[in-house]
Parts: sequence; structure tokens; C-alpha cells
Amino acid sequence: MVAVTSQYPFGICPQFHGNSRLLSPETDFSALNFPYRLGYSRLTLHPKGHVAEIHSLPHAGDFTGENEPTPILDAIESPMNLKNLSTKELKQLANEIRSELSFIIAKSQKPSSSSLTVVELTVAIHHVFHAPVDKILWDVAEQTYAHKLLTGRRQIMQALENSKGRPVAAPDFESGYDPFGVGHGCNSVSAGLGMAIARDFKGKRDRVVAVINNETIMAGQVYEAMRNSGYLDSNMIVILNDSRHSLHPKVEEASKIPINAFSSTLSKLQSSKLFRRFRELAKVLTKKIGKGMYEWAAKVDEYARGMIGPPGSTLFEELGLYYIGPVDGHNIEDLVCVLNEVASLDSMGPVLVHVITKEELEVGDNQMNAVANKIMEGVSSSGTIPCGNRTYSDCFVEALISEAERHKDIVAVHAGMGMEPSLHLLKDVFAEKFFDVGMAEQHAVTFAAGLACGGLKPFCIIPSAFLQRAYDQVVHDVDRQKVPVRFIITSAGLVGSDGPIHCGAFDIAFMSCLPNMIVMAPSDEVELSHMVATAALIDDRPVCFRYPRGALSVMEHSFSGIPIEVGRGRILTEGKDVALLGYGSMVQNCLRAQSLLSKLGVEVTVADARFCKPLDIQLLRQLCKNHSFLVTVEEGSIGGFASHVAQFLSLDGQLDAGIKWRPITLPDNYIEQASPKEQLAVAGLTGNHIAATALSLLGRTREALLLMC
Repeated sequence: MVAVTSQYPFGICPQFHGNSRLLSPETDFSALNFPYRLGYSRLTLHPKGHVAEIHSLPHAGDFTGENEPTPILDAIESPMNLKNLSTKELKQLANEIRSELSFIIAKSQKPSSSSLTVVELTVAIHHVFHAPVDKILWDVAEQTYAHKLLTGRRQIMQALENSKGRPVAAPDFESGYDPFGVGHGCNSVSAGLGMAIARDFKGKRDRVVAVINNETIMAGQVYEAMRNSGYLDSNMIVILNDSRHSLHPKVEEASKIPINAFSSTLSKLQSSKLFRRFRELAKVLTKKIGKGMYEWAAKVDEYARGMIGPPGSTLFEELGLYYIGPVDGHNIEDLVCVLNEVASLDSMGPVLVHVITKEELEVGDNQMNAVANKIMEGVSSSGTIPCGNRTYSDCFVEALISEAERHKDIVAVHAGMGMEPSLHLLKDVFAEKFFDVGMAEQHAVTFAAGLACGGLKPFCIIPSAFLQRAYDQVVHDVDRQKVPVRFIITSAGLVGSDGPIHCGAFDIAFMSCLPNMIVMAPSDEVELSHMVATAALIDDRPVCFRYPRGALSVMEHSFSGIPIEVGRGRILTEGKDVALLGYGSMVQNCLRAQSLLSKLGVEVTVADARFCKPLDIQLLRQLCKNHSFLVTVEEGSIGGFASHVAQFLSLDGQLDAGIKWRPITLPDNYIEQASPKEQLAVAGLTGNHIAATALSLLGRTREALLLMC
């Protein structure tokens, strides 16, 4: 291993270990020697715009531009290297980070602008605070990329893409600079408050900084944590990254928060130690004069701060946080000044710093524009998506729009972080019948229940990983009362580059255990349209169905949904040796296994369960009667579809009668990010794995092993 040392004009002497600081696409991570505290970062990229999640994007090799020189960034080994940089050098560092990130994001083929909005803020945070002693927490992984570049993980960031043009699957080793896991949003204030209280108990003096944004501030947990922090009055800093320039829920109806010399001066005054101490002294004096005087002074203070602050700012004061802002999030000088003042305050309780940023900042190179242009080449002038790129969401939207023409009471409720491109079309078509509540899943479920009680037919669209956050409402506000809410569970199963953060592994288990819930899953786009039609007609109980991410097979036309009988599966192919019972999208892999087995002389029955609850017990009895071996396959955790099958087989005496049954589910561990194909292989859910399981049951172990090679 060779250590290469380079001199730079900023008083920092960097060392890069190895032949080069840049990793090639073919880099073998198992052969790299990283520092002890350095962790692999799992990156979660959330595309913005109306087409980014659907269209085939250009390969990284299509880009011919090279990254611009980054002399200051090259010299940064840890945040300590930022301490002695001048304001001018910090600005240049921010420009270099933005250039580096835009280059990496372009190579990753997933355009994302939100990671660029917090570059100056991240630089200022690491210039002022002393991580990892000071705890810096983020609500959204997408906004941590600059943080990762400055905390010793530049090589891993640069190795985002391998030769196949997909995200590299890296082990999830936490870095010492990441005090708490980030991914599902809205947890940083709660975790930060817990760390602040623990710090106080232990008599330490480190600072806790939690960074939130416009999406996560819509979640109830953030306000619960803020209210509790105001009550406990422990020192911590909450930074609101506001890229919408408004705290108003309807941005289009609100005026933009102005950023000018006055707001800059006001923020510096609010954060100054002298002003804070004067304010605290005034509180003490008015308390001594009397309760009435204290309450009158508090009202005057609140009124004055409400007059000079942006609309909505007094909310944070009511929650018990001292509000400072707005601050220009791209002015490093102002950011450093305010954060330095805030960091110097002792025994002042929780503080909220309101930072205004822009998502549409221009980047010096044209890499991001090149990606966008490549994407748009796949979109027709009418705005429709080419057939070859169709997803389950596209088919769902088409089916729901068609169904809404027959049922005028159909409405849609969407919750979660961001919205899939096809759902934007649904929003445009449904207009006032489409309700996007953001990261407020608990509200979305109960709101949908209220709509149903009012005589409407709500379709509540929530990604599987986000539905977990609203389970209490699903149980008590919907299922226990048998309210006919129709849950559409998107991003079910494995989700590729989003890894375990957004993996929808558990919904089959936690929805099918509810007494009144109908649980189903389509095996293809035709079945999906049928299940939309079926759900629209169910008015006496709740119903849910799930579908995965990813493209479908090429279909030349849409299908009109036909209601199917609840609790009725179907047989797709018949054989006499082995029965494969698939649930949801895994039916397609069962058909692939059947094709492989047929070449080996094994006759296979493939059945589509359609329903996890109620089970088609007639179909199960038929499969057990006509076969000696049964394999169930699902893209869900232990405790899901296979559990219901096992319950029936044991109570019905089928296991005593001699049927040999094997379940194939997701393994009992989190599967890290990789391509969907690789994740299925790791989970043992490919056609080859299913075929190998069948061969093992038949006693043909050698052939099973050959299939796995």
C-alpha cells in the first residue's frame, strides 16, 4: 500500500492511500483497506420530476465530461480540516462539493437536486461544530451527501456506480459521524432530544444538531418532539432547511419569505448572545414585578417577533423553541455567523434556525442537464409513457381512472415521501378528489376512514415502508370498525438501490393478521386492474392489495378491470409432480421455475393464490390432493402468506395426510441495496431458487445444486 502526499495552498496536507483516490467502476470493495472508523454509506436517491422513476436512463459511459478540479475538497480528510479555512475558502469548497455531487449524481443516473440544496449549510455546520463529539443528525438520507464527502467517505461516494451502471451494494457500517440512522424521515429531533437529555445526565457539554426539511416537518413526530424539547428545555439546535421558501401548507397561495439585508441583520441580532441574555433578563424582571406584568410582556414579545418574522414562525415559539431566521442558506458568511452565535449559547434551551435554500441552483457543469435531456428523449410529445417502460403504478393509475368513471364517489389519498411520476397524472385527473398529505401517514389513514364514513370510496395510496408508521390507525380507525378503506400498498417487496430503508417486506404479515382485512396481491398488470375493480365494490370492510416497483412486460393496450370473487385463486398450468403456489409478483418467478423444471422432465402445477386472506381453501385442498409436494412463494417476510397456508394445512389435516410443504419467503434479515435481480438472488426468490427447492423435494439434490451454480 503506497501513501501519496500532496501539498495544497490552504495549510492542509492530505494523504491518499492506494494507487489513486478515485475508484474505478470495477473496484473490489473487499480488497480495499479503509480507516477503522470509516463506514460504508447506504445511499437512498429519490428522483424528482415526472419521469425520472420510469424511463430508462443513459448509461454512465454516455457522459464524456470530466469532473472539475477540487483542490480544497481533495485536502479534506475530516471536518477538522475546515476549522482554519477562511470564508472565501469555504465558499470555494462549497462550489467544489456541488460540482463533485452533480458529477456523482449524473453518473448514478438518478437526478436529484435536494442533495445540492444543503451544500453551504453542511459546510457551515462542520466549520462551526465539532463532529463527531458534537452530534449532527439528519432527517433525510438524500441530504447527507455533502456531509459524507466531508467525513471521510468520498471514495465510497465516487464508487456509486459499477460497470453495470447501478448503485454499488455496500455493507451498512455506521460512521462515527452518523450518531443515528437516517432514512425514513422525521426521527432526528426525537433522537437528538434523547441524546441531549443523556448528555445532561452524564454532565457532558457536547452540542446536538438536528437538520429537518419541508417534507419531514409535515410529520406529526417532529411536532411531538419539538413540544417535548420545549418542555424539557434541554440545549439542542434544530435547523429547518426550507427549500419551499414558505411555512404555509399551500405554497402556491403563500408569499415567498424574503431574504435580504434586513432579514440577515435580524437573524444575526436574534442569535446574538447579548440579545438572548437581554431577553432572559427581561423575563426575570417581569416575573419579579408580578404575574400579570410577565404575561403582558410575553404577549408583547410574541407579537413583536410575529410581526418581524415570517408567517408561521410563532408556531415554533409556541412549541417552546427559540426561533431564529430566516437565514440565507447559500450565504456561508451569514450561516457561519448565526451558527457560531447559537453554538456559543449555554443553558438557553432548544433553538430553531430557519434556513432558506433553493433547489434550482445552477451547477457549473451540465451533467445534470444532460441526464434530464436523456430522460426526456423517452417521452412522447403527448406526455404519455412509452409502453416498454410501463410500471405497476402506471397500470394502477389507468385502472383507477377508468374505475372512477363508473364510480363517481372514488377519491384518492396519498401519503409518504415524494410521489411516483404516474401519481402526478392521477392528481391532475382527479383534481379536487386527490389528497396528498405528505409524510402524515397516520392522518392519511384516519382521514380516509372519515371519507369512507361520509359515503365516499377512498383509495389510500401509501408505500409499504411508510404504512408501517400508521399501523395503529389501520387497526383501530379502520379494521376494528370495519370501515371500507381501500389500501394500495406501493413499493412492496424488495426495492433495489433503496435497500432496507424503503423495503416493503412486512405488509403481508401485518395486514393479514387483522380480523376484518381482505388481503390480496396481483400477479401481473391484468390482475391489478381486476383488483382495482374488486376493491371499488367492497363496501362492508377494508381491503388492501400490494404491488412492487419496476417495469412490466410490454403491453400494447390497457385492460378494463373485471371484479373477481373474493377468496378465489386460479390455476395457470397443471402438472402432476410438484405444485407451486405463488402470491403476487412471485407468480411470474414460479412460471420461470416451471419452465426450467419442464426441461428436466418435471411436471409442475403453477397456481396464483391472489388472496392471502381469505385463503382459497378449495384451491389448497385440490393442490394437496393432486400433488405430493407443495411450495409456496412470496416476496414478504416470515409470518405472511406462508403462515396462513401453514395454519390451514395443519388444522385441515393436510400435513398428516402426507403433503410435503416448503415455504419460500424473504430471509429473516435486511437485504442491503443492490440491483433487483441481485436482491432476489440473495433472498432466494429467483426462478432458479424455486426450481432448486422443488428438485430437492423430489430428491434430485445434484440437479438442484447445478441450478444454483
